Amino acid sequence: MGNVFDRYAKYYDLLYMDKNYAEECDFLEEVFRRYQNRKPKKILDLGCGTGNHLTLLAQRGYEMVGIDASEPMIEIAKNKIQKMNLNARLYNLDIRNFSLNQKFDAAICMFATVDYLIENRDLQKSFDNIRRHLRLKGLFVFDFWYGPAVLTIKPSVRVKTLEKNGLKVIRIVIPELNSLKHTVTSNYHIISMERNNIIDEIKESHIVRFFFPQEIRHLLEENSFQLVELWEFPKLNKLPTEKTWNAVAIAKAI
Repeated sequence: MGNVFDRYAKYYDLLYMDKNYAEECDFLEEVFRRYQNRKPKKILDLGCGTGNHLTLLAQRGYEMVGIDASEPMIEIAKNKIQKMNLNARLYNLDIRNFSLNQKFDAAICMFATVDYLIENRDLQKSFDNIRRHLRLKGLFVFDFWYGPAVLTIKPSVRVKTLEKNGLKVIRIVIPELNSLKHTVTSNYHIISMERNNIIDEIKESHIVRFFFPQEIRHLLEENSFQLVELWEFPKLNKLPTEKTWNAVAIAKAI
């Protein structure tokens, strides 16, 4: 995990400006309504990135705390919080070993952040740590790459081009699938241009893990969670299939 997003951070919001964060926050609120007896007040956003889920939920009245291992991402999120004057706190901390000395009603871990925990020991540390920060029956909601679909569809080369305020960013992703280790290495090449001149270029590799249903269930149960539901993301009442690249786990602290 660590600093993999540090250079990537300044282009993050541009590259994902077409992502429907509002719809995903609607989904999260529906999860809270359906699976908790009362509306959560304090929510922990794990791997909050530049704060796009966090700011929307804060605007909707939740007391938000976000952590992320990338300092540049946290700085961008802090600037948003300050400009919007929102009730939220942010910390540059690692999901595997953070300690906030407080309990939360719910924890979210969005945009497949758990996929960056590729080692079993890191998953165990993280899930145990998250459980210690949740109140009894608090919800833990996270989305992830769904293994059956990854192996069926298989990752492919992707090219994305976005422009805003005279800045053009081209992102090329060349994936490498390792079915034995349940990982995909995404080799990123980002080219930033102004007036057809290259002003910045980034090459980096992100290794992510994909997961299978019984693996998720075992991991949760080992760390005092009950897996409540596993759905296609971001939909309720639709089971994931071999065509579902992203799934969501809804777990309860026990």
